[in-house]
Amino acid sequence: MGYHVVPFDDVAPTPDRPSEHRSVSDAVGLERMALNVYRAEPGEQLPLAYHVHDEQEEAFVVLSGVLHVETPEGTHVVGEDEVFVAEPESPHRAYNPTDADETVRVLAVGAPSTDDVHPYEPEDA
Repeated sequence: MGYHVVPFDDVAPTPDRPSEHRSVSDAVGLERMALNVYRAEPGEQLPLAYHVHDEQEEAFVVLSGVLHVETPEGTHVVGEDEVFVAEPESPHRAYNPTDADETVRVLAVGAPSTDDVHPYEPEDA
């Protein structure tokens, strides 16, 4: 059996990201799911790019603020205490818009933890 208690401040931010990203998975050695915390100021996006996963399910739990998630069908506005879920093969880009009034904090969970992410190019781009 294994248990972990990790003070959030002990999880180092990942360098070279478009917003503050902290990988809880890496800090505690999780292998079957990706567990990340993001803090995005107005104008910042969470992932590195508009993307799609082959197999991974991804959920964004909004801890504070308002998250916007762009999809081919339109933009979803996800408020505090709400969850946005992207099923496999569902392109998405999570961000905090430039005109936002506040920072957004998000807990992101992806399973299985796999490197199946691909950039997504909308057809209108």
